[in-house]
Amino acid sequence: MEKDLASLSRFAFLIVAVLNAVLNLLGYQTIPEQFVNDVVAILSGVYFIWAGWKNNYISEKGLRQKEVLKQHKLD
Repeated sequence: MEKDLASLSRFAFLIVAVLNAVLNLLGYQTIPEQFVNDVVAILSGVYFIWAGWKNNYISEKGLRQKEVLKQHKLD
């Protein structure tokens, strides 16, 4: 069975986030709030740039896909 690195990393972040939330509920400050805000801002920016790149016809592959759509009158 092949391991999916993206799925494993998302699951690991989920475990850390849940653990952090539970410890915060119990009154323990585990991860500073400013650090969490900074990480969320950086990851959001990276994700938005990646999504913009993947969902537009910018790369060579995207331009070829757009040509195929035009040929079949699907654009």
